[in-house]
Amino acid sequence: MNDLKLERLPAVLGRRSDGRSSLYADIQRGTWTPPIRMGRASAWPQHETNALLAARIAGASPDEMRALVRELLAKRAAGRPQAA
Repeated sequence: MNDLKLERLPAVLGRRSDGRSSLYADIQRGTWTPPIRMGRASAWPQHETNALLAARIAGASPDEMRALVRELLAKRAAGRPQAA
């Protein structure tokens, strides 16, 4: 199993090169995964951020991004953190 690394909001925003409101709008649209809550803190699995950014760079459509988000969340729920 790959090492599971989590990234907090500032790191994710830095890698996305946009703002907090854009990130949360993408979560609402289903084109980005929601964070994992850890008490009062939140973080994103680094492999999810990597996969989502790679899809954006490749020019994925919003529908393709939503399909990727569904896949990542299914793997998260099944306890399989490895990227496809």
